[in-house]
Amino acid sequence: MRARVKLRGAISGFGEVAARAHLPGWRTREDLSIVAVHEPVSARRHEALRLIKNVRVYDDLELMLDGEALDFVDIASPPALHAVAARAALKSGAHVIVEKPLCLGLTEFDALAHLARNNSRVLMCVHNWKFAPPYAAAHDAIAAGRLGALRYAALDRFRVEPAGAGGAGAKWRASAETGGGILVDHGWHVFYLMRWLMGDASPVAISARIESGSRARGGGAGQARAAAGVAEDLADLRVVFSDGRLARAHLSWRAPARRTSAILYGDKGMLEIDDDRVTFTGRDGAREDLSRADAPDDSYHSAWFAAMAEAFEHAVAAGPGAAAATANLAEARDVLAMIVAARESAARDGVEIAIAVAG
Repeated sequence: MRARVKLRGAISGFGEVAARAHLPGWRTREDLSIVAVHEPVSARRHEALRLIKNVRVYDDLELMLDGEALDFVDIASPPALHAVAARAALKSGAHVIVEKPLCLGLTEFDALAHLARNNSRVLMCVHNWKFAPPYAAAHDAIAAGRLGALRYAALDRFRVEPAGAGGAGAKWRASAETGGGILVDHGWHVFYLMRWLMGDASPVAISARIESGSRARGGGAGQARAAAGVAEDLADLRVVFSDGRLARAHLSWRAPARRTSAILYGDKGMLEIDDDRVTFTGRDGAREDLSRADAPDDSYHSAWFAAMAEAFEHAVAAGPGAAAATANLAEARDVLAMIVAARESAARDGVEIAIAVAG
């Protein structure tokens, strides 16, 4: 019997999310193997050597791509580096999966998607919150018709500070120059969850108030602080979907306590999500607990990434033109278009802006 050939993968950017979520997730896949790591910071290269047996480490991405015959690259570096790394990996002939955000601009997004198509490679973004038990339960309840026609969704993220406070992760999250800010860090997740729960519908328009360093963006001192590299730390957003359906989100790094919550309702019932608890209330007032147990985990959610790794593996097997890859890429582009439009709205005092979804 011939030995099974594993797909050979590498991680570019070996920070906390790579070490504590991505690596454990990849290790659940028997037909994939992480053989190399690219990381410019010496201490993190040493951590990769400690955690991964026989791994080869590189401080230069191009050297790694030239020196390894890679089937895929997992990009987990700070957001401002995603586009350059994804482009290099695709040009090398590797399939690519990128931590959110896939990139920071629509022009570079479309160029990367074009490159992936031309090279017949899969390009996907990590949308791991779709595998979080509360949101998977909500999606299943909506798909089963328990809420009826979904009319409204509100998703809130209250945090007292950026994730990884005191470490390197907090530094990039707090800097606009590295692609940080709450709109990218939390808004990306919230936007794809909205779209998914609305039945994979593309958004139509958005209005937003966004603040940086406790001052509003959109004029005077707020714009000056953003230009100086202060990342967004608060966003209040209203999204219009087709048929007038509404979604709302409030994202904050200024809250006195941590909370993740959502409310969704249709003509037959309502769902409330409070951290891990999911409650359904029917039109008759009867309440039902739809909560699902989550794997014991920390804030990096390696179990959710393991499910994402499985989805990526299946997408690679199915090919870049199959539904799994194309749907993820369409979802990611809509999310980026929402972020771009939200910033434009905030700069224009919250006026509603049409969202430039892909044609």
